[in-house]
Amino acid sequence: MQAKETLFVGLMQGRTQQFQVPLYQRTYSWTEKQLAQLWRDVVEQAELLEDGDRAGRHFLGSVVLAPSPQNEAMFPRWLVVDGQQRLTTLSLALAAIRDHIADALPDQAERITEDYLINKRMEGNDYFRLLPTQADRPQFAAHIRGTQAEHAAGDRIAAAYRFFRRKLVEAADPAAPQEVFRIEQAITSRLTLVLVTADHGDNVHRIFESLNNTGLKLSQADLLRNYLFMRLPERGEHVYETHWLPLQKSLSNDELEQLMWLQLVLDGDDRVRRQDLYAAQQKRFEHDKAGEAEIEAYIKELHRRSAHFRKLVRPDEGADASVRAHLRRLDAWQAAVTYPALMVLLDRRERGEIDSAETARAMSYIESFLVRRMICRVPTNNLNRIFQSVPAQLPLDVPVADGLHQLLSAENRFWPDDGELREKIRTAPFYQYGRWDQRKLVLQRLEESFEHPEPVDFAAAQLTIEHVMPQSPDDEWLRMLAEDAADGESPEELHARLQHTLGNLTLTAVNAELSNRPFDRKQDLLRSSHLEMNRRIAATGRWGAKEILARADELAERAIRLWPAPLRGVGRAERSRDWNLAHQVLAALPHGTWTSYGDLAAFLGSGAQAVGNHLAGTPGVINAYRVLNADGRVSEKFRWASREESGDVQARLVADGIHFTANGSADPAQRLTADDLALLLAATEGEEEESTGGGGAEQRPAEGQGEETRAERFARQLAANDTPETVAAVRSVLAHWEELGGWIGHGSGRVTTSAFLMLGEQGGPGRGIWPLVLYPGSGRGGTAEVVFQHLGAREPFTDRALRAEFLARLNELEGVDIPEGKLELRPNIRLSVLEEDSNRELLCEALTWFRDCWRDRDLP
Repeated sequence: MQAKETLFVGLMQGRTQQFQVPLYQRTYSWTEKQLAQLWRDVVEQAELLEDGDRAGRHFLGSVVLAPSPQNEAMFPRWLVVDGQQRLTTLSLALAAIRDHIADALPDQAERITEDYLINKRMEGNDYFRLLPTQADRPQFAAHIRGTQAEHAAGDRIAAAYRFFRRKLVEAADPAAPQEVFRIEQAITSRLTLVLVTADHGDNVHRIFESLNNTGLKLSQADLLRNYLFMRLPERGEHVYETHWLPLQKSLSNDELEQLMWLQLVLDGDDRVRRQDLYAAQQKRFEHDKAGEAEIEAYIKELHRRSAHFRKLVRPDEGADASVRAHLRRLDAWQAAVTYPALMVLLDRRERGEIDSAETARAMSYIESFLVRRMICRVPTNNLNRIFQSVPAQLPLDVPVADGLHQLLSAENRFWPDDGELREKIRTAPFYQYGRWDQRKLVLQRLEESFEHPEPVDFAAAQLTIEHVMPQSPDDEWLRMLAEDAADGESPEELHARLQHTLGNLTLTAVNAELSNRPFDRKQDLLRSSHLEMNRRIAATGRWGAKEILARADELAERAIRLWPAPLRGVGRAERSRDWNLAHQVLAALPHGTWTSYGDLAAFLGSGAQAVGNHLAGTPGVINAYRVLNADGRVSEKFRWASREESGDVQARLVADGIHFTANGSADPAQRLTADDLALLLAATEGEEEESTGGGGAEQRPAEGQGEETRAERFARQLAANDTPETVAAVRSVLAHWEELGGWIGHGSGRVTTSAFLMLGEQGGPGRGIWPLVLYPGSGRGGTAEVVFQHLGAREPFTDRALRAEFLARLNELEGVDIPEGKLELRPNIRLSVLEEDSNRELLCEALTWFRDCWRDRDLP
């Protein structure tokens, strides 16, 4: 047996050879969870290459090979005993890169194919450098050959390929086309593998077992603590009592680990990942030949900086009032990404280099940077890198606040200027971007800008976000919109374009009373509000498009005064970002779904004509042909954007799982609305944001205090808005769920509240799993939301096949027909279908199956 470290390029490139996955191996099984982790590692290595780091590597795992019985001297063949998932994934990633550049750089695309993916002069199965199991071969072969292939919606080979195509679209930078080749280089030359080559007669199973046998893992903080005190044989007890014990008592283990990571960042290691903390700090100590004095000094500095860190995670502790206000808002924003910059500011403040006023001014730039980017829908995926670089890049020749302002204003930071902020407040669907608490905080700050003599106590008030023009407009609202609609735009399209914009949103504690009422009824309630913004809305004679846009302009001027502008604007770069957002969401379209020009325009805050013109003139946009007219037909003006793309559009759509009605229209059940598109790109970042009820109130599944419990509120609203038969059916389903060992959590909204069917530890969905959320009706009957999107991040339902099975069981109910393309979304079922005994029994059977799958999952 031989073992050595190698790279993908060293294993796969150039030679005529083949790696065969034995038939007894399982099929390809990586889910989006593993793919996402690999992609993060690849992107990190690509960024290191961009920064000139040529020596860095990331360990990917092991590959165990044994000679194949079909081995030949002129054509070596190897059995892949271990590592097939890694090799298959990397091959698919390279195929995706090849196809991403094929139109623009065909020679480079051919190079990738010949270097890594095929044996050019071989035929049949020998053509492929990697040969998966028989079950995976047709899909794998189609992607390696670059041919179109129909695929089942749950096929993981196809899903992995689509994942990488989508991520490449997201990462695309028109100003830096070389970025894709850095990603290729990161995959082929920066991911290290331990290659174990067995000889005939070696026990390859024993090798496999030993390589994959892992025990309980210590945290990075545990490892580093043990290392530190191992290096303190003389001073250990004193240092532990004086510095370490107080530090350990003041922070949780997770917080301590985060502080240790911040210490490395503050000391100049702005590329270190938290999971590499122990190795990086150990390497630093050993490079500096640190003795006991240096180790003690490190722990003392960690203890000193812990006081700053506690102000970030517990902003009510200490600090000047002005600084504390900024820290509270950043904490409410969940802006842990900004900690490196905030730690620098608090450190400079403690040293006397800046006062509280200068600290608060610097923090105002950080807040503005985050808020403006969120309002203008700038992706958050580079925020870690931006703020980790602050300690090393902060200018030293200007005051600290001015230096931070200058640093964040750099063109590659994308801090939107006043012009872009004004436009996005008018046009962008604000309600669909960012986290629920971030949207609420923006509206809260805008209300505070009125400087009312008796300001609202936002901490005590139970305020939620309300759509003034409701999300489900009745005929009276639509008639008002018809008065404002431009030529060629229907009232429904105007509503879709404006409903989620900031000009149509406010805060209120009376959502239940407002709901979907006509504007003249809402005026009376808004007039009695303690919020100045509501009184101003109530003073308006009507509420149509003109009024929404006028209010948007007013709020934009307030936003400009609240959140300082960058020193330099980003010019027209935001236009390319808007289209990049379109490319991202189209690349993410699930199998068996389509959208319309109007839906995509409403999602972008653009116009349908502009969307059509862009898609027609831009080659290589993935799934552009799946954008249809509102009636589900291919536009008469549709043209393939490049000569490489051709063929009958409807045939391509059918191959993608889209069904057509007898009159030639795409199935409307498979259409994704602007709201559905927003869900596809929802940035959860560990936060589960649940869908909203009819009046626009945001829901949070956590229990609270009040005269009326949330359970009582749900029961009251259910009885008030649904038929007695539906109410009885819902109660029966909830009782069955509790008999299964589940429990019911309730949302905090007052319109409409909700009931979560929970499994796991009580106390909140962050510690459990739920298949359905029930919402009482608001004039149109209640719904059960099937949270496939949430389930995709929870075991065991990260397995798409299990989610598909759950969907199939729900579709057995009469009146329920959820398209498979909505397995990535949160489709609804009408509660009224549960009035039928047979439907109720089928749902209870599906919930029992769900409980059994969760109970029998593989636990770590």
